[in-house]
Amino acid sequence: MALQSMTGFARLDGQTGRHQWAWELRSVNGKGLDVRLRLPQGFERLEAEARRILSVRFSRGNIQATLSLQSGESKVEAVVNQAALDAVMALKNQLAAVIDPAPIRFDTLLGIRGIIDFKDSADGQDDMAALDAGLLQAVERASAAMAAMREAEGAALAAVLLAQVGAIEKLTLMVETDPSRTADQIRARLEAQVATLMEGASGTLDRDRLHQEVAILATKADVREEIDRLKSHIAAARDLLQKGGPVGRKLDFLAQEFNRESNTICSKSNSAAVTAAGIELKVVIDQFREQVQNLE
Repeated sequence: MALQSMTGFARLDGQTGRHQWAWELRSVNGKGLDVRLRLPQGFERLEAEARRILSVRFSRGNIQATLSLQSGESKVEAVVNQAALDAVMALKNQLAAVIDPAPIRFDTLLGIRGIIDFKDSADGQDDMAALDAGLLQAVERASAAMAAMREAEGAALAAVLLAQVGAIEKLTLMVETDPSRTADQIRARLEAQVATLMEGASGTLDRDRLHQEVAILATKADVREEIDRLKSHIAAARDLLQKGGPVGRKLDFLAQEFNRESNTICSKSNSAAVTAAGIELKVVIDQFREQVQNLE
């Protein structure tokens, strides 16, 4: 399943019957999925289904979906008020003895208020059902177009994130292989520190006890566990990026773990080279976490 960025846009125009419409979808970063719809008055009935369509397609992001609708000219139809016409004809028959018996002319009927009315013909039930179906099919297609854009950006983000994971791995190996962590270097450094302490110390200083304390401090300063955890997090991050799908939250958690281990390495370090690598680790991890915020 492809990675998706949370940033995307799509617009789809079309026409159904006498109605011209346009769907416009926008998506930006969000902690969860927040779908907001702006529909023309009278089309609120589409909201639930449109929201469902978008929720199936996307799992994270602030999405705004706007429907614009314009209706073309409608047909004009004449409506006869049958009751009023019957009343006029009944009155004519009633007055047949005193008025001209000739049939009533059509233009005369047009002049009588209430007999014939002209109005726009409204869309029938079938027309409105076809319009609703067309609009919902359109939002489905628009969401697919926006998903394609988000996937394209997700692929570009994946390349950046994999490169950053590679940089984190390289810096982790630099810390692991730094000469200051070899047994000979540790032994020489501890011996020099003990010798320095013994030179200025009184005769009451227990040399064996001093060696024990220095060994304990050396053990506490070891970053082997942090290196192992970083390697485990690196493997997990690569697995998630290759697996794809909505993995943004998991990668964000790993970024926090990366940062925690790099902080510990810097605090334990007794080597300038290890400290420098730890600081560079923090920089790359911060860049990694910033990019992860854009992933679904």
